[in-house]
Amino acid sequence: MCQLERTKRSFLLCLGMSIIICSVIYMRARMPTEPKLPKLPEPPSCRSFSPECKALLPSMQEGVERYHRDCQEESYILNSRIQCSNLIRDLHFITRPLSREEEDYPLAFIVTIHKELELFVRLFRAIYTPQNVYCIHVDNKASTEYKVAVMKLVSCFNNTFISSRSETVTYAGFSRLQADLDCMKDLAASKIGWRKVVNLCGQDFPVMSNMELVRYMQSKEWRDRNMTPGIKQPVSMRHRTQFQHREITGSRVALMGSGIKKGPPPHNLQVYFGTAYYALTRDFVDFVLKSPIARDLLEWSKDTFSPDEHYWVTLSHIKEAPGSHLDGGWEGDIRSIKWRDQEGRAHDGCKGHYVRDICIYGVEDLTWIINRNSMFANKFESNTFPGALDCMEQWHRTKVLNQATVSIEPAWLLATQRNSSSSYFNSTSGA
Repeated sequence: MCQLERTKRSFLLCLGMSIIICSVIYMRARMPTEPKLPKLPEPPSCRSFSPECKALLPSMQEGVERYHRDCQEESYILNSRIQCSNLIRDLHFITRPLSREEEDYPLAFIVTIHKELELFVRLFRAIYTPQNVYCIHVDNKASTEYKVAVMKLVSCFNNTFISSRSETVTYAGFSRLQADLDCMKDLAASKIGWRKVVNLCGQDFPVMSNMELVRYMQSKEWRDRNMTPGIKQPVSMRHRTQFQHREITGSRVALMGSGIKKGPPPHNLQVYFGTAYYALTRDFVDFVLKSPIARDLLEWSKDTFSPDEHYWVTLSHIKEAPGSHLDGGWEGDIRSIKWRDQEGRAHDGCKGHYVRDICIYGVEDLTWIINRNSMFANKFESNTFPGALDCMEQWHRTKVLNQATVSIEPAWLLATQRNSSSSYFNSTSGA
C-alpha cells in the first residue's frame, strides 16, 4: 500500500512539472519576438603609421594601427546615444593625475578653435588631465554642427567649459585678442587653483608632456615670471601701431583711409613686439583684468594690426605687472614654428607645405620638432598630412605614459597591433 502511494505521488509530481513546462513553452511561443537587427559592418581600419615613424618609434612593428574609434572622432562624438563614460573611454582620455607633482601644480589652458574637429579632439586629448582647467573658445563663425560636437565633448568633463562669450575672430584682428580675454575672465572665476595659463590654437600640438610643462614653468628662470617672448618694437613693425586699422569682421584687417596716424600709447608705455603665445601667472591675469594701465592699453590697441602680438609682451615689460620680465627678450620655448623666411638658418625647410609662410608639418619635420623640444609645435593639419599627426600623437602619448608614476589603464593606450589585443605602448616602452 505504501509503495502504491509513493508511486502515485511521483506520477502526479511528474505530471504537474510536465504541465508547467508545456505552459511555459506555449506562452513563449505566443510572445512577439524582437526583430533581428542586421549585423553592423565593422568600422573601417585606421591608417597604418607612416614608415617614417620608425625613426621616432624604433620598436614599432609592421601593421601597427590605432583603435578603430580614433578614425572617426567626429561621427562618434555627434552620435547622441553615446554616453560620456563610453566617449571618455573609447577616445582614450587620461582620467587620473599621472603624478603628485602635476596634481599640485594645475595649469589652465585657453584653446581657440573654429574648424577641423578631429584635430581639436586629438589636441584636447593630448593636453587633458583632470587636475587642470580648460576654456574652449569656439569662433562664432564656426558651423552649427561643429559647435554642437564641441559642446557634446566638453560637457563630458567637469573641468572644461565653453567660453561665456564667442567672438567672430578675424586673422590679425582685435577679436583674436578679445577671445583670449573672454576666456581669462572665465578662468579668473574658476575654483580650480591653476597656477599659470597657456593659450593654444586648434592647429597646435604639444611636444612637452604635462609633467615637463609643470617642471619647465617651475624652473628657476620661470617660476615667478610670465613667458612672453618679444623685443622692443622694431622700426619695421611700427606701422602696426602708428596707423589706425579697422577689422572687417571675419575677413581681414585693413588700414583706415590712406593712413590715419594714431596717438601715442597710454602711460608713456614702450611698445614691444613679440609672439601671441604665452604662459602667464595667475596674478598677472588679475592685473590684466583689473589694472587701469592694462585697460587703457587694451582700448588703445583696438584699432591696431595684430594687437595680440604687442599687448601681452608690452604689459609684461612694465614694473607694476606681476611676473614682469623687464629685461626679457625672445627667451621661452613656447612654440616650434618653421617660418619660410628662416629657411636655411633656423631650419632645413618645410617637408609639408607653407600656408601664410608657416609650415604645415609633414612626417619628416617631426625629428626637428622633437629635437627642439619646445612646449608646443605649430601647425598641423589632419587632412593634408595625417601621418604627421598620427606619428606625433603616438610619440607624445608614449612619452606621457612612460613618465607616469601611477598604474597605466588600458583605455589610455592609443594603438594596438592589427588582429592583436597587445598594446602598442607595451611593445614600445623604450621609445
